[in-house]
Amino acid sequence: MNIKNKNLTQIHLAVFLFGIAGLFGKLISLSPMIIVLGRVFFSSVFLLVVMLFIKKDIKLKNKKDYFYLTVMGLILAIHWSAFFKSIQVSTVAIGLLIFSTFPVFVTFLEPYFFKEKIVKRDIVIAIITLLGVTLVVPKFKLGDNLTQGVLWGVLSSFTYAILSMLNRKYVKEYSSVVIAFYEQSVATLVLIPFLFLIKPIFKPRDIFLLILLGIVFTAISHTLFINGLKSVKTQTAGIISSLEPVYGIVFALLIIGEVPTLREILGGIIILGTAFYSTIKSQ
Repeated sequence: MNIKNKNLTQIHLAVFLFGIAGLFGKLISLSPMIIVLGRVFFSSVFLLVVMLFIKKDIKLKNKKDYFYLTVMGLILAIHWSAFFKSIQVSTVAIGLLIFSTFPVFVTFLEPYFFKEKIVKRDIVIAIITLLGVTLVVPKFKLGDNLTQGVLWGVLSSFTYAILSMLNRKYVKEYSSVVIAFYEQSVATLVLIPFLFLIKPIFKPRDIFLLILLGIVFTAISHTLFINGLKSVKTQTAGIISSLEPVYGIVFALLIIGEVPTLREILGGIIILGTAFYSTIKSQ
């Protein structure tokens, strides 16, 4: 297996784990900010242990890199908080499918970040993906919980598009483990104040789920995804990420009995088709 195919495999595995991670928004009875706090705390601790074990140098090369990775950590905290908020106020399907619009943002942001030309094929794929997502969007009424889920999902999508651009820039200079550690450590610091503002009551089950979410579905999956960007275009990785809602919807049905509507199924089929097409073209 060559390096590019290996990186594609890593991204596919990461997206599979990302899809299941969405269910934790329904399984954990805590506010979105607290869920994300637990997620990034356990993830950053695990990553630190790994780096100490393999004797990985965690120092950054330039002072400005500390600033940018701090910004990336802040964006990550916003992204995940909006993501879980979207799922909690609506459904796993809505939250994941609206989040999957992020390749559309990436398609038009990438040329400005990396001075690349927009390929017509990428625009067509992005539009088709967006059309698939629109099938699951309800009528826009601000008082409706599904509409609120859509709006939180858009915020989650946009912030992740920006984060992906920055990840692609720094993955060429630092290992994916180091990047993930700094992002999630900063996110932890940003969200700690909410622990005192919200004053959550932790149940043993919630703590166990947060540990599982932090280590398996965050530390490992996030590292795989960032590492995969070494030889895979961010826009291609974004289209592959469209598989995330498909995985999430299937597991939401199996685990919490959340049945998708016909529109959600049709939208998922369109998204799945564009994801596979993009992956084949990238090879």
